[in-house]
Amino acid sequence: MGASRRSDIQRQHLAYEAARIMAEQGEQEFERARRKAASRLGVTDRRSWPRNDEIQDALLQQRRLFDPQATHRTELRRLRGHALGAMRLFAAFAPRLVGPTLTGTADASTGVRLYLFAEGPEEVILILLDQAIPWQERERTLCYAGGRRAVHPAFHFVAGDIPVELVVLPVQSRRDPPLDAVSERPERGADLAEVERLIRDAEHPGD
Repeated sequence: MGASRRSDIQRQHLAYEAARIMAEQGEQEFERARRKAASRLGVTDRRSWPRNDEIQDALLQQRRLFDPQATHRTELRRLRGHALGAMRLFAAFAPRLVGPTLTGTADASTGVRLYLFAEGPEEVILILLDQAIPWQERERTLCYAGGRRAVHPAFHFVAGDIPVELVVLPVQSRRDPPLDAVSERPERGADLAEVERLIRDAEHPGD
């Protein structure tokens, strides 16, 4: 077997192991899952490490293989339903669904992540207070085109048993959104109408 073929097999093995770590341990960061997988398999050459999109593809394959199809579809529909409810509640901030719940790799532990666009986090806090939603405030660091990184406020709460994260971005970020961790392209996400369509199409796949 040639060196190139061996490297490809090792890369696929690492992608599968990183995806398994994300699925079983609830790990959401690709880099941490990749490092854990490389350490577990003893692969120190980073040139053999899989890209984020390769790990995501492996995760989707594992969901199809090991999660009963009906169960996974039901869970994903439930997650997107929770996302839709939150998007309607925060509709004033042009919410966008991003992350695993949009791509289809999510489970209940992954939860829902929304980007909200506001002049400041206080506007979002007012709605949380008005709705009597208990939350935790954190920060999320996101990457932008040109290598720029920015720290944004994020609010976490639980809707039923589903964790929800609201990342508050400045209004101008609608034109210049953060980069997707997988594709490294601007992460525009799905707006309310698009999420409604995803749910409707899942309920009536033959229409």
